[in-house]
Amino acid sequence: MAARTGWTHQQLLVAFNLYCQMPFGKMHSRNPEIIQYAELIGRTPSALAMKLTNIASLDPAITSTGRKGLQGASAADKIMWEEMQADWEQFAIKSQQAASTFGTTTKFEATISDTSIPDEIIDYTGSNKTVQTTTRVGQDFFRRSVLSAYNFRCCVTGLAIPKLLVASHIVPWRIDAANRLNPKNGLCLSMLHDKAFDTGIITIAEDMTISVSREYAANADHFFKSALLSYNGKLIALPEKFHPHREFLDYHRQYVFKA
Repeated sequence: MAARTGWTHQQLLVAFNLYCQMPFGKMHSRNPEIIQYAELIGRTPSALAMKLTNIASLDPAITSTGRKGLQGASAADKIMWEEMQADWEQFAIKSQQAASTFGTTTKFEATISDTSIPDEIIDYTGSNKTVQTTTRVGQDFFRRSVLSAYNFRCCVTGLAIPKLLVASHIVPWRIDAANRLNPKNGLCLSMLHDKAFDTGIITIAEDMTISVSREYAANADHFFKSALLSYNGKLIALPEKFHPHREFLDYHRQYVFKA
């Protein structure tokens, strides 16, 4: 039976792609997206759900919470996990290509695929469409991975409207090419708080609380106090997967935040 055969490399790429882009709590065999993906790649829903929990057993963000029932990952799972961590850009492109090969475009994907390329990396000359296409695919992967890790809620306010949420880079895109698509270099923020974070008006302290710039707080109007200053000192909602890397947050506090 197909469900008992070993996983192909392409099937594994799709499973890892799905792991990155689906909330942990939805990784079960009854989930319609799991059922649809399983049918398209030729596995059973139970086999695909089990594979996702195998992958989860490799994720420190998941295992550190003491979750029970996670199964051991295979040697192939471990190799792909390491490859993913080592080169997020290549993994994003290859896994998205694998998903496209199987035709795995789901309702889940459609709800969060509103992705734009940052202005700083757009090639306005139009001389390299391949690069632009690759960039857009990567940005789409990054957005989906970050938003799903935070269960589609702003980690500051709890806002849960995907069209108003941004996968915000902690270390700016232009600064660290190697981590442009690393979900641990991302925060799920509302559009307002993304802009505030990007311009250094707010940051995340070492204890994972929000810090608001004194430079801007000094002459704050009512809206600023309500929308930004009121969150000063409050804990952000941490993601289920891909916790923000402390070195990235250190960089933001040192080089972006206007203390």
